[in-house]
Amino acid sequence: MSKVQCPICDAAMPGNWQEYPDYPFCSARCRKIDLGRWLDQKYRVPDPTPPNAENRSTPAEGEAE
Repeated sequence: MSKVQCPICDAAMPGNWQEYPDYPFCSARCRKIDLGRWLDQKYRVPDPTPPNAENRSTPAEGEAE
């Protein structure tokens, strides 16, 4: 059994994770808060494209430049 905490409210979640229907959150409320943060763009997935490479394009194989 591992020590798990809710990523939103840091509430301790003793027992097995399978006991929590909203895992990894402790409740539906925390799950909705997390969804709201994604929708408000408070979380972002980093773009691996360098900033100055956006305007460059490379020709496909066999395509003339």
